[in-house]
Amino acid sequence: MLRVIVLFFCTIICSAHLVAQVKTDSIVSTSTKVDSSQTSVIDGKLIKSGDKIHPIKDSLDIKNLLDLPEAAALDKKWLDELYSNALYDTIYKSVVEMSYEPVEYPELSTDTLKARLARLNARTPFNVEYNASLESVIKSYLKHRRKSFEKLMGLSHFYFPMFEQEFATHDIPLEMKYLAIVESALKPRARSRVGATGLWQFMYGTGKEHGLEVSSYVDDRSDPIKATTAAAEYLNRVYRIFNDWDLALAAYNSGPGNVNKAIRRSNGATNYWNIRHNLPRETAGYVPAFLATMYIFEYAKEHGFKPERPDFQLVQTDTVHVKQMISLNHVSEATGIKIEALQFLNPAYKLDIIPKVEGKSYTLRLPRTAIGTFVTNEDQIYAYANAEFEKREKPLPELIKAESKITYRVRSGDYLGKIARKYGVRVSQLKQWNGLRGHNLKIGQRLTIFPKNHNVTTTTKTPKKVINTAGKQVYKVKSGDSLWSIAQKFPGVSVDNIKEWNDISGNKLKIGMTLIVSK
Repeated sequence: MLRVIVLFFCTIICSAHLVAQVKTDSIVSTSTKVDSSQTSVIDGKLIKSGDKIHPIKDSLDIKNLLDLPEAAALDKKWLDELYSNALYDTIYKSVVEMSYEPVEYPELSTDTLKARLARLNARTPFNVEYNASLESVIKSYLKHRRKSFEKLMGLSHFYFPMFEQEFATHDIPLEMKYLAIVESALKPRARSRVGATGLWQFMYGTGKEHGLEVSSYVDDRSDPIKATTAAAEYLNRVYRIFNDWDLALAAYNSGPGNVNKAIRRSNGATNYWNIRHNLPRETAGYVPAFLATMYIFEYAKEHGFKPERPDFQLVQTDTVHVKQMISLNHVSEATGIKIEALQFLNPAYKLDIIPKVEGKSYTLRLPRTAIGTFVTNEDQIYAYANAEFEKREKPLPELIKAESKITYRVRSGDYLGKIARKYGVRVSQLKQWNGLRGHNLKIGQRLTIFPKNHNVTTTTKTPKKVINTAGKQVYKVKSGDSLWSIAQKFPGVSVDNIKEWNDISGNKLKIGMTLIVSK
């Protein structure tokens, strides 16, 4: 307490000393005489007593700064995309960290579960026999993941008809459709930590091997139909190796090599449940998760599930072949369909743009109610899209022609700012035209330039601007001065005032330079 009192009195003494101190700033006197009793200098101007003073906005005010609306909208879309992975992450975690401890769930007795699994086993080629581990997984899902499954059941109304059609064509058990829930939680743009993408979680190389295109605009791994076709082909390949659908599932997750290692380490056993302890941890939980999901979907009614109604049924949509490059935003404006709905129906287009590439065909999936509008007005819609694309920022200034470019060879002492001023262009343009990431240049390096001053060959020095200080109050810059600190020395003078009166664009000052501090 004593220390606080002492500090308080020291502060008062120092303040009194500062008030009494004589000002010693180096102000150069001029011939102007100011009668302080009748006028005063405010905001750099002589103001007579009684004159109305208008406020000037402080250039340093940051209380009301606003974000760029377009950038804020992009942030929101990105955050929405990040958070929409929640269900996928939950399922992935449940598989990797699966626990087989007994779960208390009185609503489902062991005898009832055994009877239901036996009926399910009779109508599917998968081995759905009862065991304690599978019982714990089923009861855990029923107890802790009811809302997640209701949402997945809603989505399944849209995706399962696609899956069943492709699997029927390739002689794959229709129950394999439940694998997409374990793989991706029915999220077409799901992406694992190692880069596996889409409903069926294809890696880049495996996708390419099965004809799935991956480019800057398109990722077929996210296309529900194309990716399902590829998944059916791959599942058929691994089934031909093991002749067992449980092992084919395990191989789909970890690869045939890991399954073969587990068989060797299990003395030749080929039943999944007998080799499970020798499989990678994720794969060990993979088949139980698949079988538990199958059980819950097949007996959803008995467990009182109420699926969320999907926005679309597959039969309520149709596709059209796209003839020209178009974005989903253009389609949304032309048809009135919300962009979110178009993104859901067309997940393979990474940038929401459907490209036009020679030799390739791309489709647009739309609600049936919008198909007629699109086809009837196709030419008009494409013309609108083309006009909108033309409005986008061009990589080169519009008035510059390709033949006007020059090649400049970097000399000793050159830097980007110097070269940019010489040819009347911006540093950012120099970097863009020449693919430069930094500001470093090498002597002899050649730069492509599209100059505004095309005929410039030598550097012309800009004449120094002479500031007339006659009859004005001036201040000579000292070491440690800044525009802000100088403005504080003269009541009513702002940083913007000093910049305007002295024709200063930046904030750098040189010691000894003379500044006008009144108008």
